Amino acid sequence: MRIYISADMEGVTGLVDADDVQPGGRDYERGRLMMAEDVNAAIRGALSAGATDITVNDAHGPMRNLLPEFLHPAARLLRGKPKQMLMLEGLAPEHDAVICVGYHSRAGALGVLSHSFMGHEIEDMWLDSRPVGEIGLAHATAAAIGVPVTVLTGDDCACTEMTDWDASVTTVPVKYARDRFAADLRPTEKARMAIEEAVAAALSAPRTVTAVPSAPSTLTVRWQSASVASTLLGIPGVTSADTRTVQAQGALPDLYRLFGVWMRVAASLTNQQPYC
Repeated sequence: MRIYISADMEGVTGLVDADDVQPGGRDYERGRLMMAEDVNAAIRGALSAGATDITVNDAHGPMRNLLPEFLHPAARLLRGKPKQMLMLEGLAPEHDAVICVGYHSRAGALGVLSHSFMGHEIEDMWLDSRPVGEIGLAHATAAAIGVPVTVLTGDDCACTEMTDWDASVTTVPVKYARDRFAADLRPTEKARMAIEEAVAAALSAPRTVTAVPSAPSTLTVRWQSASVASTLLGIPGVTSADTRTVQAQGALPDLYRLFGVWMRVAASLTNQQPYC
């Protein structure tokens, strides 16, 4: 059984603030160790369910957060950037399941460290007219590749967002949002045990992939900056909905990869450092 783990950071046990998740932050070094322990809990659960091949993609920010020496030796690590497939780099039809560790809710939600991909620059996103963030876009793209998302860990808002997309996905709340930078934390050891047990149980159960529409999907993004939207119109196939909103049609996962290009363009045009 081949398992793919996409590891973000904002939804990791105990982390609530930018200083926990950004390089240079006061508690970032502690945060990256906490991230490794949540991922290791998922790895242990996968191994107990019979996994023989485990890939971990460091999917947060600089994508160099996980320290290889602190990762469970049963897993391979994809580290660094750029990655053409972003948070799903290396995911292939040969994988049997996707586990999302440390995920967070989309921009506009009152979840811990909520945002969509870029901390400030993206205001809203829609996939086929449905509000979407990192959770929904990862789920839809994985389904297009042919691999089901089976488990997601994060705060309670992230778990609710995942359930709204696909109620069959097992969710593990490791904290409960009080505000965007405050949470009621689940005790660390209990949270990690819950992750391990949930992964083991979910991978031992029958799995199905949600059907993917045969028609092309439409991805729409509203940017904070009209300059970003204007520049993106130079990419073939990108159209304007208004001065700050662009969209494109295509098949997933190609559309997901195109969105990665949009973000690289946006990053080159803006000087504001996102909080995460």
